[in-house]
Amino acid sequence: MPEPMEVQKGLQDVVALQSRICFIDGLQGRLIYDGYDIRDLAANSTFEEVAYLLWYGTLPTPARLDDLCRQLVALRSLPPELVALIDAMPLDSSPMDVLRTAVSALALFEPGETKPGPTSIGGAQRLTAALPTIIAQFHRRRAKLPPLRPRPELSHAAYLLYAILDRDPSPLDARAMDVAFILHADHELNASTFAARVTASTLSDLYSAITSAIGTLKGPLHGGANERVMELLDEMASVDRVESVVQAKLAAHERIMGFGHRVYKVEDPRATILREWSRRVGEERKNLTYYDLLRKLEEVVHREKGLYPNVDLYSGSVYSLIGIPHDLFTPLFAASRIAGWTAHVLEEYTDLRLIRPTAAYVGPTDLKYSPIAGRA
Repeated sequence: MPEPMEVQKGLQDVVALQSRICFIDGLQGRLIYDGYDIRDLAANSTFEEVAYLLWYGTLPTPARLDDLCRQLVALRSLPPELVALIDAMPLDSSPMDVLRTAVSALALFEPGETKPGPTSIGGAQRLTAALPTIIAQFHRRRAKLPPLRPRPELSHAAYLLYAILDRDPSPLDARAMDVAFILHADHELNASTFAARVTASTLSDLYSAITSAIGTLKGPLHGGANERVMELLDEMASVDRVESVVQAKLAAHERIMGFGHRVYKVEDPRATILREWSRRVGEERKNLTYYDLLRKLEEVVHREKGLYPNVDLYSGSVYSLIGIPHDLFTPLFAASRIAGWTAHVLEEYTDLRLIRPTAAYVGPTDLKYSPIAGRA
């Protein structure tokens, strides 16, 4: 047998690479993008500005931000062949399957953007602009909504809401979505970002790396937790049922989604910000049902398990109040995380080293081959 090796399951606490993009202080509950605290960015910036920061490592000047916004608007439309492909997909398809397939197919129509290397910034901008259109193209067909219009006057977040809901969002809804996009734009080496960097480390192209990331995000242990939170809220229905439902789930050893995090030992700062947005969006609609349920849920789970909220606890309530279908929550995650995914892929290209960890072998090493005719 080989000598035993120390195994860090899930690569927990293993430092795999250096990055300037994102820092998580799990003990202090801080999330930093390129030196800027997420609270400051969520209060003052826009998703477009944060995307620029992640890609270039600095905040843009007004002129550079205007240029980027114009570029993203110009890149929203899809090739007619890709629209036809999306329209040919079964209406009961998973939106994440549609998104994964469409991103992979988009590379076939844009070979100039697929060459790997630091110049892939054009592909990063193209994918960031195109993901909301891909999501909406599929959703609008199944919802029998009219064809998309360009709407160049709308910001990235406002355009996504128009594209899905077929109406102009209120200023508050547009800002809530913009903040949600900022909060989800990056989160260091989570599973999907790591998958993208592993793919990029082989010198594969940007579109392949993002296809890997989307496929990884589809897994319910990574994406989709906010959908499960909304299912729980529907099950509880009223504040006076929260205690009994939580106690029953804990007695059955079921996980309460939206709580706890691999890195944060205190409250996820993104949850702190989204809690306030859940209240604000609810107040605009004179409907604080979700907010009240979530506050009571926080109280019970913290008392019983000592767990703090993570980003998924409140995001689903914001999306639901705005009117976004639950099965689009994870595609929206991708539409914001695309900024971070592409930033990490670009960074990987600048400091290329094939990512190839080692496994601790636990099988036998001295078996003797026997001819098939003599096997029982």
